[in-house]
Amino acid sequence: MRSVVTILLLLTMAITVPGCHQETEQDKVGKVITEIQKAAEEKKVKNIINNLSKTYNDPQGFNYDTIKGFLLGYFFRYPKISAYITNLEISVQNTSAKALFQAVLTGRSDTGSSVHLLPESLGMYAFVVEMKKEPDGWKVTSATWERMGEGGNSGGR
Repeated sequence: MRSVVTILLLLTMAITVPGCHQETEQDKVGKVITEIQKAAEEKKVKNIINNLSKTYNDPQGFNYDTIKGFLLGYFFRYPKISAYITNLEISVQNTSAKALFQAVLTGRSDTGSSVHLLPESLGMYAFVVEMKKEPDGWKVTSATWERMGEGGNSGGR
């Protein structure tokens, strides 16, 4: 009986130990990206802003204070938003990280009518997100985005 219990304990440990994987810095950066994605779909501007560094500044001219207005305008224009992230590549160098990915963004009105089941706006964007590790975790310091498939740069807007 004792050997059966010992074998069962060893099997249980063998099954559970591989599942105990240490979260890497890439995992932590990926979590921030998915938190922002979820917050965008739920239109929770505060949750997005909480993932930005106070030093946020991007080439489109947005900083920590002005990005909130941009988000509010987009959310007002499209009451229903969906975001799908593909091809996520994350690189980490000490306290800096970069995430490259494509995102399919859809927006539509929220009238409850069957006419508005399909998105009014659909676009695929290429994102480059730069981050730094701050005392309270990974924060976005800059982001650029470009609409794909239009043959020109949309200037990130």
